[in-house]
Amino acid sequence: MTTESQPRLKITYATLRADNEELHRLYEAGLERARARLGGQHRNLVDGRERDGDGTFELRSPIDRDILVGTFAKGTRRDAQDAIDAARRAQPAWAALGWERRLEILDRAAGLISERQMEYGGLMAIEVGKNRLEALGEVEESADLIRYYAQTARDNDYYDHPMENLGDAAVHTRSILRPHGVFAVISPFNFPLALSAGPSSAALMAGNTVVFKPASAGAMSGVVLAEAYRDAGIPDGVFNLVMGPGDRVGQELQENPGIDGIVFTGSYEVGFELFRTFSRSFPRPCIVEMGGKNPAIVTRRADLEEAAEGIMRSAFGFGGQKCSANSRVYVERPVHDELVRLLVEKTEAIAVGDPLPREGWLGPVIDRNAVERHQKAVAEARRDGTVFTGGEHLTDGALERGCYVEPTVVGGLPADHRLFRDELFVPFTAVHAVDSLDEAIGLANGSLYGLTAGVYSEDPAEVQRFLDRIEAGVLYVNRRAGATTGAWPGVQAFGGWKGSGSTGKAGLSMYYVGQFLREQSHTVVD
Repeated sequence: MTTESQPRLKITYATLRADNEELHRLYEAGLERARARLGGQHRNLVDGRERDGDGTFELRSPIDRDILVGTFAKGTRRDAQDAIDAARRAQPAWAALGWERRLEILDRAAGLISERQMEYGGLMAIEVGKNRLEALGEVEESADLIRYYAQTARDNDYYDHPMENLGDAAVHTRSILRPHGVFAVISPFNFPLALSAGPSSAALMAGNTVVFKPASAGAMSGVVLAEAYRDAGIPDGVFNLVMGPGDRVGQELQENPGIDGIVFTGSYEVGFELFRTFSRSFPRPCIVEMGGKNPAIVTRRADLEEAAEGIMRSAFGFGGQKCSANSRVYVERPVHDELVRLLVEKTEAIAVGDPLPREGWLGPVIDRNAVERHQKAVAEARRDGTVFTGGEHLTDGALERGCYVEPTVVGGLPADHRLFRDELFVPFTAVHAVDSLDEAIGLANGSLYGLTAGVYSEDPAEVQRFLDRIEAGVLYVNRRAGATTGAWPGVQAFGGWKGSGSTGKAGLSMYYVGQFLREQSHTVVD
């Protein structure tokens, strides 16, 4: 597929449609190319050269454990150290290349990702179990993140602005933003390409160099990102890839003084410990996105059909394995039973299975640990409340070789139950009846997290009260496509408040690239 065909076939998380015959034809061809790449051996990339690690690890698909995605090098602390050293050596020349040239190379990388959308989407679907529309949407989001961040840099004259001279014509003052040096990027499995391409490209266009560690469950997506950067012309040492399970590489990136800034996306526990300990000798940028426990509020004045559809899509899309998943619902008591009835009806219509065929919508969760986490939550809901629908670990036939669970809706739990508090990262949502919008907002805000939130109401005053008072970074109103999910670069800024994020600046927005730069004042007197 060429980049010229992109607008006609563009897929976003809010416009997922399965009725484009050309899309499916192209995807099937891309899926075949992806299958041809399965089982390969992949090495770390340090200073432009591939290198082995301390043995290898196998990555198998959560769709079917018999599918070997590939064999990947286990990086060591020494590999990470060498990657940091290579990045430090490469950084001055990369910064001196000039921002126009850097953006030109990165724009080319975005074009390559778009051109390879079908193949990369097929690999991602096999690797982490996404359906084709979610996978293709993420690949295009990855390319759009690069394009959008590059455009924000251009729109800001690459952050170089004249300042006042207090009436003295001989004095010339400017504020400019300069790179820090070397950034580490540690990415999660759930958006293995977008949450790698986004932060790494922002760091690169800012003039930094990068050492990148992908989640082991998303290692193949890390490999194809390095491939796209290499093919676009990123110089040796500017982007380095060090893979591997365990914490050896991650610990080196956190502790090595040669790292000038770090980006981490993952759990609150790991992210906050990183944020707390990263700056030892002096402050260093630490950009952490730490998940969410995202509420939807449904008032008695809501369109309940619209609300049930939006909740279902956000709670169960990609198995609830999104930091923006709608995992708790507060609904006014007079419409509680009808909302639950509609939500159960929509949930029970979901077919769970292999996400690769055209009809597949909900595939597996990522691994056996996620299955166990789902089953533990279901057991607690049965003990302390009611399971309205779902809850089973599916093992019939070919499903036994994968990691499949039923999407689950529960209720009848105390408002302070841990299932309303803890991020589960599985297809599971809990519903709670409230007496007023104010009670719902109070419960929604009573959380460690503050990433996304949604409301359903046909009353403008209620909507405004929600927008004024809710404590979250990404808000949606009456959104059928997803109650709390579905952001896109340049459309919805995506960043968390409270325990969901560290900087107060969002990804997918015009402020993101600036986080990879530091301000410097220049005063020059003639």
